Amino acid sequence: MTVVRTFLDAGVLITAARGTTDDAEKALQLLRAPNREFVASQFLKLEVLPKALFNQRTLEAEFYEAYFEAVTHWATDIQQLLEAGYREATDFGLGAMDALHVAAAVAARADEFITSEKPTKSIYRTPSIPVISLL
Repeated sequence: MTVVRTFLDAGVLITAARGTTDDAEKALQLLRAPNREFVASQFLKLEVLPKALFNQRTLEAEFYEAYFEAVTHWATDIQQLLEAGYREATDFGLGAMDALHVAAAVAARADEFITSEKPTKSIYRTPSIPVISLL
C-alpha cells in the first residue's frame, strides 16, 4: 500500500468538522483513508482551532485537536515557511495564508494539497505541489 502524504487546508477541516453534506462526507473519507498520512503546520492549527475554542464549539474543537494529534508530519521551521510563503505569494499571487499552507505542505514533503477552494482560485496557480479540489 502506497502512503500518500496529504495537506488538508482549513476549509476541508472545517467542512469535515461542521458538515453533514456530501462535501463533509468526502472530507471525512479522506481522513479515514488508511493509506494517508497528514501534514500540517502551526499556521493551519492557528487558522481553525482558536476560533472553535473561543466560540465554545466543543465538538468542533475536539475534532481539530484529534486531527492535529494524528498529524504525522509537521512543517516547523517558521522562518523557512515565511520565506517560501512569501515567494509563493509574489510569484503566483496566492493569498497570505494559502501561501503559508503551500510552503508548509512542500516543506513537509506532502504529495498533495487538498482544498475546498473552487478551481478558479489563486491556490491552483502554484506549481509547487499538486492542488486537488475536495469539491
